[in-house]
Amino acid sequence: MPARGRLYVGTSGFSYSSWVGGFYPPGTRSGDLLRAYATRLGAVELNNTFYQFPTEAKVMAWRAATPEGFRFTAKAQQRVTHWARLADPVQTRRLAAAMRLFGDRLGATLVRVPDTFVRDDDRLASFLNAWPRDLPVAFDLRHPSWLDDEVLSRVAEHGNAAWVATDRDELPEPARIFVTAPFLYVRLRRSAYGDADLAAWAERVSPFLDDRRDVFVFFRHTDEPSAPLLAIDFLARATMVSAR
Repeated sequence: MPARGRLYVGTSGFSYSSWVGGFYPPGTRSGDLLRAYATRLGAVELNNTFYQFPTEAKVMAWRAATPEGFRFTAKAQQRVTHWARLADPVQTRRLAAAMRLFGDRLGATLVRVPDTFVRDDDRLASFLNAWPRDLPVAFDLRHPSWLDDEVLSRVAEHGNAAWVATDRDELPEPARIFVTAPFLYVRLRRSAYGDADLAAWAERVSPFLDDRRDVFVFFRHTDEPSAPLLAIDFLARATMVSAR
């Protein structure tokens, strides 16, 4: 049987005490949240890396709390995405060096720029030229001006840069999927997902697994534990689709 891609499902962040009792076992301490998280989900999208570059000690602690098959994706530091708007090669290379601390546990670095950031080919080129081709990166570029065949081609030329499919309330239809990398990155950000929505997304991502691509799917953080429970539900549905 041909090798298939792996499906990694999780949430944006994990360190939420409000999930104790609904997702985490009652009494789970703050220092044990990630370890408990990793017993039920196989990946997490780290948010705190947006505010500061991760230290080696912090990354080693995250790795030690999770099994070998667990994957981290990390939001790019704001110096790169919001202050420099992708146009500071020094900070981009600093970010890449920090991401290397994750080793083979890194799923991708998420480049999430402001929604008001309009297309700027020179800034995109600055980032891509400074970013190592062996490090996976995923672009969440939401301003409509970015959605252009020329931009998609430039991202694809990097060889390891994914175009994020970000599903959100303001879209009239489910987010479109564009393949620009050996892996797929999906962010499910709507305020609610019903059974039909989860089933539809499970059907949509399954062919990419058959195409030997790893697929990352993350639900947005909620104060109540609905996000991780949706992730578990989705994982079960997608696994059933893949087994058919």
